[in-house]
Amino acid sequence: MSRSLRIALLVNPFTLGMKWGEHAPELARELLGFGHTVRGFGAPPGAIPRSGVGAAGDDTGEDSVGVAGFKPDAIVAYDALSPAAWLGARTARKLNVPLILVEAANGGSTTGRGAVFQAIGRRLFGRYVRATTDAVIALDAVARERLVRAGFAPSRVSILSGGVDLNTCRPGLTSGLILRHRVRGRILLYVGQLTDNRGLETLVTAFANTVGQREDWSLVFAGEGSARGALRAKIDRLGIGSRVHWVGAPREEELPGLLSASTLLAVPAVDDSVRGRNIPRAMSCGLPVLASDRPALRHFVEQDVTGLLAPPGDVAAWTDMLRMAAMSPDARKRWGIAARKTASERYAWTNIARVFETTIEAQRSPAGVERRAALASESAANTTS
Repeated sequence: MSRSLRIALLVNPFTLGMKWGEHAPELARELLGFGHTVRGFGAPPGAIPRSGVGAAGDDTGEDSVGVAGFKPDAIVAYDALSPAAWLGARTARKLNVPLILVEAANGGSTTGRGAVFQAIGRRLFGRYVRATTDAVIALDAVARERLVRAGFAPSRVSILSGGVDLNTCRPGLTSGLILRHRVRGRILLYVGQLTDNRGLETLVTAFANTVGQREDWSLVFAGEGSARGALRAKIDRLGIGSRVHWVGAPREEELPGLLSASTLLAVPAVDDSVRGRNIPRAMSCGLPVLASDRPALRHFVEQDVTGLLAPPGDVAAWTDMLRMAAMSPDARKRWGIAARKTASERYAWTNIARVFETTIEAQRSPAGVERRAALASESAANTTS
């Protein structure tokens, strides 16, 4: 990068609290470390790390000068059809600077107020945002598919997953949860909500069909939800109650140890509402992954390299997959090493921020400046005609 840049991060206030809301703060932190000046807009004060000096040398709050007043060299806006994207597009046109959009699979916009704003955005300013956007970074394959259906040019939409702290999530950690619940032997771990769309009955049946009758394997559920009662009843019917442990939803600081102390992570989702957010963390801990072959999950798991994939809801396939993984310690070791290596290359926040930096610089090239100038002239001509 030739010089320090002023970068504005615009977040949709209705989705900042979603699970993927860590993306903007972590990206800001890394960009600051690269020497750039960063300001966040649309977030509560302090939610996004920022530079201490504003556009005119002040030390004001994030929103006090406004996005245009900050005079950014580039704008990164979250949620492609959100008010943040619209504000980013309007400011990018005014200042003739690049606009980069970031989109998650659920985007926080599938229900409630988010869904209302998404529908309004599509009708009122979807075309305007699409025409202004220089590049779109989708956090997974599902997000990319939805963006293309919404009219964004496929050539402008790339997939770049969210990151993970490689120092916090690493191999060799121990777990207080495992010790407190007296879990022994090898561990098949599930982390997430206990609900009907998670494929948990398939997982329980496959476990019972394979290592569930053995003393050296345990199935650990780390989560809570409405399906817990039905799962307990099924587990009792299958006669594997002594091999199944319920540790509740782990706290954020407990999760790395739980992942690192386990043998396999299972993600048996039946649809793409499950985004596999914990898969990069598991991989960073050197934990192989068994997952359903769904677009949102296969982006993370490479078959027989970092784990295995099986059709969702297919008991026979999941049974075969679990049997193969349980009987192959050498394969598990190989998958775990490859998982950590992949996490280091793909999911380190520093590497992700470098991609954003490179993308911004590419869009600030003469060709990008010329394209935006032509767009501004066309827009002005349409306004006066």
